[in-house]
Amino acid sequence: QVQLVESGGGLVQAGGSLRLSCAVSGRISSSLFMGWFRQAPGKEREFVAAIDWSGGSTYYADSVKARFTISRDNAKNTVYLQMNSLKSEDTAVYCCAAREPRPRTNWKEYDYWGQGTQVTVSS
Repeated sequence: QVQLVESGGGLVQAGGSLRLSCAVSGRISSSLFMGWFRQAPGKEREFVAAIDWSGGSTYYADSVKARFTISRDNAKNTVYLQMNSLKSEDTAVYCCAAREPRPRTNWKEYDYWGQGTQVTVSS
């Protein structure tokens, strides 16, 4: 079992920045693959970014490339999502998720989920 707890959401003006954190605990293995997803009201959950626990390979949705950065700190068992140049369309509940062993961008293929954190971008 893997437990995930997100933090760092909030209200920010368009053009601003936020950093989300995902604290990971439980059965952490080198084959763990971590993802960030988001869901806006009335919309489907969508992939944002992902990173593998061991090598640090990263993956991004086209809509956030060059604005968001995913990273991990293995010593702190934490995954981060740095969000810059935020837009109103980034408003959503952001969730951290985990799976193993291979990288995936489909939320249905993730086994573990955090409770989510709200990000609201005002225009």
